[in-house]
Amino acid sequence: MIKENLARVHENIKIACQKSGRKPEEVTLISVSKTKPVSMLKEAYQAGSREFGENKVQEIMDKYPQLPTDIRWHMIGHLQRNKVKYIIDKVCLIHSVDSLRLAEEISSQAEKKQVEIDILVEVNIAQEESKFGTSREEAVQLVEEIAKLPHIHIQGLMTIAPFVENPEDNREYFRQIRELSVDIRKKNIDNVNMSVLSMGMTGDYMVAIEEGATMVRVGTGIFGERNKGDYYGNA
Repeated sequence: MIKENLARVHENIKIACQKSGRKPEEVTLISVSKTKPVSMLKEAYQAGSREFGENKVQEIMDKYPQLPTDIRWHMIGHLQRNKVKYIIDKVCLIHSVDSLRLAEEISSQAEKKQVEIDILVEVNIAQEESKFGTSREEAVQLVEEIAKLPHIHIQGLMTIAPFVENPEDNREYFRQIRELSVDIRKKNIDNVNMSVLSMGMTGDYMVAIEEGATMVRVGTGIFGERNKGDYYGNA
């Protein structure tokens, strides 16, 4: 099932790229494996997946030693400062940095482990009370402050759009986050590279790609329905 699902998602990525005049290589598919057993991740790995997204620090710690070392782990869920130290040398990208205090802790732990860490600034573009993320209005200032920290490198922005039945309903939010990315890029801030836009999940990733996503986070579309009680929307 997973192999077929992955093939379908890759085909959809290709279609969305063709529609928007982009190359499929411009889009990285992150297999969102939160709450899924290691056996399913191995199946996805055997089908070609190398980028996996997890929502909880504990799951990364549990799965990391059980899977091949060439997997690139993405922290996509809300990250508590007291747990940064457990994943700082295990993940390739932290998508969910939404405060200076969190960024300072990431920088501090990176120094202790002698690593450089790439991050995205999470923006709550739809201003949903149930979601984490800085506001669009405060995003530029936050980027400027984080950019001054050592061992931490801003690669772009991430957003979690509202859960909607019709993916077109999120097009405007994806457009807004892309425009914000362009505005920040024009400022030429040192240590800031706005090359990554992490947006779009199972229900709306094709629209997100049409609006400029460079990373899409797909869980249900690859692994099937998520377990009940998982807060992270329809990834």
